[in-house]
Amino acid sequence: MAESKKRRTSSFLYSLKAVLWSFVGLRRKSDFETDAEKIKPLHIVIAALIGLACFIGLLITVVKFAVEK
Repeated sequence: MAESKKRRTSSFLYSLKAVLWSFVGLRRKSDFETDAEKIKPLHIVIAALIGLACFIGLLITVVKFAVEK
């Protein structure tokens, strides 16, 4: 009898951490392979949107400080 593989899922915080490391560009191949098995696509989309919003907010803040008189 063939054993069915259980797909282990990770938490949303794990997904957020993976997305943030991907923004920086520092991911090991083994981490990528583990993420591909564990992370839910919906978590990736939500984490990416949160990361993008934080990045845009940071850019706006830096620009406001740079052009302040």
